[in-house]
Amino acid sequence: MMDYKNFIVRNPEIMMGKPTIKGTRITVELIMRKLAGGYSVDELLESYPFLNLQQINAVFQFAAELIANEETIEVG
Repeated sequence: MMDYKNFIVRNPEIMMGKPTIKGTRITVELIMRKLAGGYSVDELLESYPFLNLQQINAVFQFAAELIANEETIEVG
């Protein structure tokens, strides 16, 4: 399994510290919103030819880790 940390970074000086694909200004949020809006992975790679499949997969892995480690607060 690949380590998303090689591909996803946070820098307070880039995109206000949102997680981005390393070496770009493309945020994890943007990729996830495009996918949620109906883009396929192939369409993303066509729209952003400087990205590759490993980077897109790192976005998925980062998002999955974020959700897996999310804290739940029960409302009473």
